[in-house]
Amino acid sequence: MTKFVSEKIRRKSGARLASVQATYMIAFGQLPVDTVIEDFVQGKVGRYVIDEDSVTQSEEMLEVSPIDTAYFESVVRGIHTKKQELEKSLNLFLNDKWSFDRMNGTLQALLLCAVYELTNTEDIDTKVLIQEYVDLAYAFFNKNEPKMVNALLDQIAHNVRV
Repeated sequence: MTKFVSEKIRRKSGARLASVQATYMIAFGQLPVDTVIEDFVQGKVGRYVIDEDSVTQSEEMLEVSPIDTAYFESVVRGIHTKKQELEKSLNLFLNDKWSFDRMNGTLQALLLCAVYELTNTEDIDTKVLIQEYVDLAYAFFNKNEPKMVNALLDQIAHNVRV
């Protein structure tokens, strides 16, 4: 049986994926924040994801659902404004094995988005946020990263949300 998910929830989930992608593009493509946001909002980028079939070793382009553009923009701008503060906060919870500077860019972007939402939104349940970002981690990674994301976000949430 398919679980019902409202259009509003789908759009917010899409905004989270787009926020991770945009944060990565801004940091590692050295692109202007306004340009990246506009490209996502207009649908120039971020409209498709690659779906890999491990059995057949094939890839397929899948169109993603529309995003909550206002939420996407507020998250991306918030991360850009507070990036140093967010990185500093993340480093307080990381050990030498997982230091922020040694992580790949996608994981850095994902964690920045997650920590920004955990520390700057109060209207979204903590468990929902953590699950969304763990799901995104599984979409990008298949090793230890999703487990680390889950444990790290849980630890951060216990410290920043009462």
